[in-house]
Amino acid sequence: MKHHFQSRRTYVAGILALCSASAGAESWTEASGLLGAAGIDPNEAKFMKDHNLKIGGWLETSVGANMNGSHSDGFNGPVTFNDRTGEVQLNQLYLYLQKAVTVSGDSFDIGGRVDFMYGTDAIFTQAYGTAAADNRGNWDLYLTERGERFYSIALPQAYAELNLPFGNGVDVKIGHFYTIIGYEVVTSPDNFFVTKPYTMQYGEPFTHTGVLASYAINSNWSVSGGAVTGSQTGGWDGNFDRGLGNWAWLGGATWTSDDAGTSLAVTSTAGHQAENNSSAWSMYSVVGKHNFTDKLHYIIQHDHGFTENLPAQNVTGEWYGINQYLIYDINDKLSGGLRAEWFRDHNGLRVNGPGRCFAASGNLGATNFACPNNPTYAAGGSSYYAVTAGLSYKPAKWLNLKPNVRYDFTDDIKAFDNGQGRNQLLFTADVVVTF
Repeated sequence: MKHHFQSRRTYVAGILALCSASAGAESWTEASGLLGAAGIDPNEAKFMKDHNLKIGGWLETSVGANMNGSHSDGFNGPVTFNDRTGEVQLNQLYLYLQKAVTVSGDSFDIGGRVDFMYGTDAIFTQAYGTAAADNRGNWDLYLTERGERFYSIALPQAYAELNLPFGNGVDVKIGHFYTIIGYEVVTSPDNFFVTKPYTMQYGEPFTHTGVLASYAINSNWSVSGGAVTGSQTGGWDGNFDRGLGNWAWLGGATWTSDDAGTSLAVTSTAGHQAENNSSAWSMYSVVGKHNFTDKLHYIIQHDHGFTENLPAQNVTGEWYGINQYLIYDINDKLSGGLRAEWFRDHNGLRVNGPGRCFAASGNLGATNFACPNNPTYAAGGSSYYAVTAGLSYKPAKWLNLKPNVRYDFTDDIKAFDNGQGRNQLLFTADVVVTF
């Protein structure tokens, strides 16, 4: 009898241990960040909660293989961000500190946010202000030495945020912040695909410096508008110490259906090239989203930009394109997606290959530290086409694995393989760990 009772007690204890282990495993995979899964989330501290503060971040690393890279420069043509073949890239070591505001018509609130990025993506998100080698801003371009080569620091956001208690509440950002234009973004956890489309790489701004106000009219309509500065390209990627007399418009409107399954956003920026050059630099972007089912999602984007009377070329430039996405959620951890893009750089003024070489020119003196051999790719008016297929797998909420295959080709110039080819096949995969 005693033996039978002990067996039952052992059996029950085993069941309880198994349940406890299962609960622990569920907590580990369901935590939003790695630190939370480990039980050391700093945001759970009393000080952070009392002051409505949040600290967060992530780490992204990737590797790619270029099936058409027969030359030795190691670049994937005009493809930026994941721009190196056969190398492990630490794309983003990203940290942020935020005090979010409560947007309402009840009371005034103040907060803000500061972001820090280190990695191979940083050079594409810095506040250049202008491409001129002797006139670039000093916000975040000179924070690392040229010996780093592909690695640098960016401070893509540093702004104060206000809630003005008028109507439903007006959210106002003042400082340096990410653009509202386009669909894909710089922050890696927020993109489905590893590689970026041409529209984002060459057709849109990444950041702005200035003031932006946003207002939700109702559950269907929201609007935004503001003024941005510090740039010689219509308010794109402006800084704090160059071109502050040149102001541009930034704003847009978004409509969302009652069930939130369909939306349409129209955003734009428009301004002058410089304080002493009133020639236009403008663009708009239209992004439509629709959920065919709970699992099948469709996105379409159209961008169109233009500039006139560029001082160096004395020509008018125009660029435009269409992106389409189809994403299917196989289950709550795995999704598959397709992206097809056509981008027209009509006058050959926007697309540069390799993009890192253009971005680094003028930094830290005359030496192009990212491209010491100065590889030269063909430039000129051309259409660029890209088809990408990929997966997004999240075994835990804080861990995302994103492999994809991408095929690019052009119709007029040889933009790939060190200027020797018109097409390129890339296999790329990255890992994103959210803290």
